[in-house]
Amino acid sequence: MFAYLSLGLALMPFVVSKTFDVQVGGPNGTLEFSPPALSAAVGDQVIFHFNPKNHSVFQSSFDSPCGPKEGGFQSPFMFVAANSSVDSRPTFTVTVNDTNPVWIYCAQAANTPASHCGQGMVFAINCPSDDSPNSLGNFKKEALAIGASLSSSAAAASATAGGYGGYGGYGGSEGSPTLTAAYGDVTIPPAPSATLVTAEITLDSSSIWTTVYTSFVNSPAATPVAADGAVHTVVVGGTGKLFFDPDHIIANPRDQVVFQFQQKNHSVIQSSFADPCRPLNSLNATAPPGFNSGFHAVDANQTDGFPTWTLTVNDTTPLWAYCGQTAPSSHCGAGMVFSINAVDNSTRNFAAFQSVAESLNGTGSASASGSGPAPSQTGNTGGALSLRVGGGASVVMALIAVAASLL
Repeated sequence: MFAYLSLGLALMPFVVSKTFDVQVGGPNGTLEFSPPALSAAVGDQVIFHFNPKNHSVFQSSFDSPCGPKEGGFQSPFMFVAANSSVDSRPTFTVTVNDTNPVWIYCAQAANTPASHCGQGMVFAINCPSDDSPNSLGNFKKEALAIGASLSSSAAAASATAGGYGGYGGYGGSEGSPTLTAAYGDVTIPPAPSATLVTAEITLDSSSIWTTVYTSFVNSPAATPVAADGAVHTVVVGGTGKLFFDPDHIIANPRDQVVFQFQQKNHSVIQSSFADPCRPLNSLNATAPPGFNSGFHAVDANQTDGFPTWTLTVNDTTPLWAYCGQTAPSSHCGAGMVFSINAVDNSTRNFAAFQSVAESLNGTGSASASGSGPAPSQTGNTGGALSLRVGGGASVVMALIAVAASLL
């Protein structure tokens, strides 16, 4: 009996240790840990479960909430696709070694206005009570103050420099004191801050690669849904239609966007938020030219075999595009614009982009190349793009024959 009891006492610390589950990131992309804090004993384990988007678990200190603690633990950045199953999502486990407070934050977009920590994404183990100076509430308040300071500094810098980086735009001349469109007097919102991230992506045991991408707050994680990506179909134009359908989408790296050209004569040309109706490099000849589908003319009576053009998405940076047709009037100026990965709840969302295009009314859209667009079945496709014209040779010949009448 005595030997049996002694063995039971020896095993007791292992029997009573607990495991705590903590969700990293909320169900709708919210920046939070759930629960926000917990109390744990020595030997307990805290398992962090990563939800969609891109998060991490870094140890910090109460005095420096959004900075890594020297010698503290750090998880990798965990990229989780929105459509991933719960069982496949990664975890990171921390074992509690003592009962001292442990302060934790998400290091995504650190030291930028998009900082997850700066937006209150912090967590604590064994933190003092709420009425203590070193409470979780005060820890989070200090993190939010850091975020507010970063945002204020970035806004002041943008107002001074007039930069349009981040969302792929060139609008305005360098050093412009105000945030206006590339021409005219249309005011545009400042570009959000971005962070360049290098990460290893794992889809399955045999598919691992490294990607470099630009991360924006609330932008999708740079995780493909499959090794070959998903396919998005976008209809361009149609009888009596000057719009893309859908006019904006969310796409992951390796996804393909198949543009299907319907009636009339349309194109898909990359532009920028500040200069919606001109090619991406219209203000800077040394800048990358961006993608250009060329013009695709389709007879008004055609009902199938529509030509297509395919764009492969490389990362989650917002992309802006427009139809370059200007005869008899600017299609872009009429609101025929398109975006990939525009952040809906930001000031530079799709609706804002379309508003800039309509406000400029396509004015100056032909000046970038010295003349207005002309029908063409070729274009600058770039290394990441492929051009596919469907419908066979007879359709192509028909398209060429009717091109002039559709201008």
